[in-house]
Amino acid sequence: MPERMVGKQAPRFEMDAVMANKEFGKVSLEENMKNDKWTVLFFYPMDFTFVCPTEITAMSDRYDEFEDLDAEVIGVSTDTIHTHLAWINTDRKDNGLGDLKYPLAADTNHVVSRDYGVLIEEEGVALRGLYIINPEGELMYSVVNHNNIGRDVDETLRVLQALQTGGLCPANWKPGQKTL
Repeated sequence: MPERMVGKQAPRFEMDAVMANKEFGKVSLEENMKNDKWTVLFFYPMDFTFVCPTEITAMSDRYDEFEDLDAEVIGVSTDTIHTHLAWINTDRKDNGLGDLKYPLAADTNHVVSRDYGVLIEEEGVALRGLYIINPEGELMYSVVNHNNIGRDVDETLRVLQALQTGGLCPANWKPGQKTL
């Protein structure tokens, strides 16, 4: 039986990434924690696929909202930084990503995908896992879905805002509503 992760310290990571300025760099949970930032870490299966660009560009299009909530967004697949850059340099109308406002990290050795429990070992790709980690490194939210289904940016933002209230949020809670 898999061990629970929510409510515990998130697995630490440092990965090579293509940064928003299209340069190669590194992303790490420790850096986000040092900067007192929330981390929205999401895994996707592969570059140059069909559902993935819809999610990745939707997150980028709403990045300012995450930034306003002191959150850093990091997208991760098991592809290389070179493949990420080629996909970013491909126009959206051609199933590419175009410019992104956050980094895409390369988990080529599969360590981070395995640590977060989303690696499909026999395929060497990740499931669609999304994790919200607070500035102290505690994993506060985890959701994993089948690779055929894209995630909802509105829901990710809603959950992040709910977590940041520090209160008890009832079902269907929306930002601005009272907590319990």
